[in-house]
Amino acid sequence: METADMVKVAVSAAPYSIDKPYSYLVPEALSKTAVPGVRVIVPFGRGNKESEGIILARSVEPKTPGVKAIRSVLDAEPVLDKAGIDLALWMRGRYFCTAFEAVKTILPTGLWYGLREEWSAAMESEAAHTAAAGIPGAVQALEFLEQQGGRAEGSLLRDALGTEAEKTLKAMKKAGILACETNARRKISDKFHRMVELAVDAEDAFALTEPKRRSAPARFEVVNFLAAAGRSPAAEVCYYTGASTRTLKAMEKAGLIAFSAEEDLRVPSFDEVEPGPEILLNDEQQAAYEEILERILTGKPSVTLLRGVTGSGKTQVYLRLVQETLALGKNAVVLVPEIVLTPQMMRKFSSYFGSKAAMLHSSLKMTERYDQWKRIRRGEVNVVLGTRSAIFAPLKNLGLIVMDEEQEGSYQSENAPRYDTREVAKYLCARESAALVLGSATPTVESAWAAEQGTYQKALLRRRYNEGALPQVLIADMREEVRAGNPGLISAPLRQELERNLAAGEQSILFLNRRGSSRYLQCGECGYVPQCPRCSVAMTYHSANGRLMCHYCGHSQPAGETCPECGGRMKHIGAGTQRVEEELRELFPETGILRMDADTTAGGHEAILQTFEQERVPILLGTQMVAKGLDFENVTLVGVLSADISLYVDNYRSAERTFSLLTQVVGRAGRGTKSGRAVIQTYTPGNDVIQCAARQDYDAFYESEIRMRRLRRYPPFADFFTVTVSGTEEGRVLRAAAAVRDTLRQLCRRPELAAGEPEVLGPAPAPVVKVNNRYRYRCTLIGRNDKATREMLAWLQKSFARDSANRGLNLFVDHNAAD
Repeated sequence: METADMVKVAVSAAPYSIDKPYSYLVPEALSKTAVPGVRVIVPFGRGNKESEGIILARSVEPKTPGVKAIRSVLDAEPVLDKAGIDLALWMRGRYFCTAFEAVKTILPTGLWYGLREEWSAAMESEAAHTAAAGIPGAVQALEFLEQQGGRAEGSLLRDALGTEAEKTLKAMKKAGILACETNARRKISDKFHRMVELAVDAEDAFALTEPKRRSAPARFEVVNFLAAAGRSPAAEVCYYTGASTRTLKAMEKAGLIAFSAEEDLRVPSFDEVEPGPEILLNDEQQAAYEEILERILTGKPSVTLLRGVTGSGKTQVYLRLVQETLALGKNAVVLVPEIVLTPQMMRKFSSYFGSKAAMLHSSLKMTERYDQWKRIRRGEVNVVLGTRSAIFAPLKNLGLIVMDEEQEGSYQSENAPRYDTREVAKYLCARESAALVLGSATPTVESAWAAEQGTYQKALLRRRYNEGALPQVLIADMREEVRAGNPGLISAPLRQELERNLAAGEQSILFLNRRGSSRYLQCGECGYVPQCPRCSVAMTYHSANGRLMCHYCGHSQPAGETCPECGGRMKHIGAGTQRVEEELRELFPETGILRMDADTTAGGHEAILQTFEQERVPILLGTQMVAKGLDFENVTLVGVLSADISLYVDNYRSAERTFSLLTQVVGRAGRGTKSGRAVIQTYTPGNDVIQCAARQDYDAFYESEIRMRRLRRYPPFADFFTVTVSGTEEGRVLRAAAAVRDTLRQLCRRPELAAGEPEVLGPAPAPVVKVNNRYRYRCTLIGRNDKATREMLAWLQKSFARDSANRGLNLFVDHNAAD
């Protein structure tokens, strides 16, 4: 039997229901370049439409009749090595995504190609018009192409032809009237400087230009400059010598100079950061550091939960561990949950590791992320710091991964593939025999349970690094404020503490987990609340532009003063950061106030934080961005304006999140030599979660929470799989979700699944049932996250997509979803 070079390709056009590695023939012309890890253009589907893909494997196999061949190779060298391909396939099996979706998550956005279809006539004009006579819309297509100069982009041609465009183009292509080419264009290109250097010895160059110094002074100046400065950018040579580009080209032709290209990396610079002082650890830090280092030295994979109170100096332990990891010839990844924390953390790491440290996060320009990726891939970087996407940095010889504030929900992706960074980190550490450190003052209940059971190792930091006391916490009962006639958002105790801080010249941070001016508008007569026309939520009022906005789909509309239903006057209900800022300015008219939320940080978080620190602005008001990781020694007061917002929501993690958030934000106070204070405003001062957070008593909170989770069979005692059905017609969505529930219950009776005592609940509406004109209903499977369960759910997802009754509906699966 005849054999041929074949490759397995993950194709971008393949949806999850038919996703698999597809076999393609390697043409002789591409035999040297079609290797695993390169992107390719392949024909896909019945119409052989060109699609992007990536080669996963290559082998010699029996040649199958009718097998399709690769059209072109897009990369000069692989963009993914075998380890990267293995990671993508692991994610495909674990997170219910296609292999190509996993690959796109691993690689930087700037590396991807945009495909553009171009259509042109494949025969002479007269013959084309004759052949097109029997095809509806064909003459119109030919006339449009003639107007466009003989070639047109596919999207423009389809717009011109209208709804029947696909049929027309398919028929014309089949008849040989039109030809279609697919061109691939990279989103980001490499940037180069044009460099100039002497092509001969300096003495010979001077000997050739000195005699003609008067008639050709520019040539002499160029030689003089290059002899002193060496190889330089052409633009600089022209600027400093006055020579023109034509002069340089003439000198190149004469053999005096040579041009070359040098890559210009577009990366953030931290060159101005001064070298950091020697890191001195206290006894507790030293003990934790030595415990973790011992595990690194064994060369075996390990997971350590480093639990330390706020201000205990976990970052210093991270720095020492990274130093020792690099000394062992290995590399490290350090993850933080919020983009706002990366500049402050990056300055610390740059002060110790200089240009060997690189920063990766989504707020960098696309060009910056791409160039950082190149530096990491070439081995120019030893330490990568960033948010969750930095876990995919192509760092070789990995020895350590640190996840700071490991309890944060931002480590879980909300879009396909819906990966959990902790799980990806554990996979990488197992593969690379590396150590994983999960750092937190308030670890997730699952992590604390794993440490208690011995699955994770445990290290503790019980006191603050500077031996300072934890902040004194005052709980302000907002019910008493209402009874006392105070309708405002700032309680009397908080106002008094702010006045005390202002008098002492110390700074304060106020936290409210809500942006906007008011939560919503409501008619005082009939109770009408403006809803988003595309989502089932009330719109948020923003006083800065006087508009109502939906924070789910982005819809915006002017805020009316009268009710459209009854003509009554609209009232402002609730409170947001803008509203609090207005009240603060009324209370303290001469005081500097900074606001930090999603509306004010469009230009970057760092500028606001630098202003707060360097200019010692008295009050910083913010949302979750100010709640964690920030370290300002002059901040001695923290105010939590509404501790109840996150406590009473329909999610089993609400108590954990509230405790973590309150503990973290209270911990921003008193991190320097001065003692700290905190005021927590609440309508439920007796709630156990609020009381534990005020005492910063994680152990008491954990004992209470783990008992409740055991009783209710919540994680870590079971896993939650959320199966969501979405569509534009609510009735169809609900019926489909009910059918999914029935199918799940039947499947769960199988012996391999029944052992895990699975339970199927629902269907129930999602917390926000309608988003962007799509209704969402959920079923919940409570059971084990094992291979049999994942394979069953993968089959369900594919079966749902293949069923013609579900046309127009989508189904996706999430594991232990953050929301």
